[in-house]
Amino acid sequence: MKIIAPTQIRHLLAPQLPAEVTPVWIAPELHFEGDPTGALAYMRWWGEQEAFIYVLQEAQQLRWVHTPSAGVDHLLVPAVYERDLLLTNSAGVHAIPMAEFVLGLLLAYVKRLPYFYNAQAERRWAGDIGLAELHGATMLILGLGGIGQAIAERAAAFGMRVWGSRRKPIATPHVERVVTGDEWRTLLPATDYLVVTAPLTAATRGMVDAAALAALPPSAYLVNVGRGPLIDEAALIEALRHGKLAGAALDTFDQEPLPPEHPFWIMPNVTITPHATAFSPRMHQRQVTLFLDNLVRFMQGQPLRNIVDKSAGY
Repeated sequence: MKIIAPTQIRHLLAPQLPAEVTPVWIAPELHFEGDPTGALAYMRWWGEQEAFIYVLQEAQQLRWVHTPSAGVDHLLVPAVYERDLLLTNSAGVHAIPMAEFVLGLLLAYVKRLPYFYNAQAERRWAGDIGLAELHGATMLILGLGGIGQAIAERAAAFGMRVWGSRRKPIATPHVERVVTGDEWRTLLPATDYLVVTAPLTAATRGMVDAAALAALPPSAYLVNVGRGPLIDEAALIEALRHGKLAGAALDTFDQEPLPPEHPFWIMPNVTITPHATAFSPRMHQRQVTLFLDNLVRFMQGQPLRNIVDKSAGY
């Protein structure tokens, strides 16, 4: 069986491929090492939309595409629907580093770590500046997939009350209350920390709008590690500027990289990270392990893990 895979992970993938699999490697410069004709599976790589489109054009017998990302909004191009390609993602692979990062952002906020870092640089004894606790606070997670559940587990360990929203009202470990649809909006007035991890779809685009932000207490803090367009950026800037929201930690944005002239850069109550919360030395191996497991399943005609519902968008 022939597959297409990126040269960037050849050192990880090649030694673990089954003997009956022939890899055709594709470089970021859109150069194939081998003939892609007849390839049935393709593992794409990060940030390579041009390569993704190119492979779809050159490998007309493809039946399955796997992506290292959890989100697939950028991959739902017409060819994926027209050819009825099976699409799988890496949902769950990034849960541990992203959940740790979210709790790290919250701890940095309540313990005011940036303030202490600056004081140390100035050789200034900072003293008591009114630190807070996560214990007893309420977190509302929009999107209880693998990432949301990992965040809930860690938040609960800190003694937080955790609520969450998901498509189906399924009881979820470490989550005290699970809601569906727009019911999450009724929970906003009692929310201390709003964490956004939902996938980007037609239904979720702009879900955290001006009305949602206005429903939060002025002391609330927002964290977005999902997708930038899930939040109305203009409404968020307005809320942050006028004290309607205490602050925000943002890892994703409408435009990435974030333009140097964007207001977020100079807002004192905003923490910016460059879409980096999933990064970990173990990330690539976890992605390869998932792909290899699915590859064996594909070859044996078994159901694959993490099949994307293309009609739902995730």
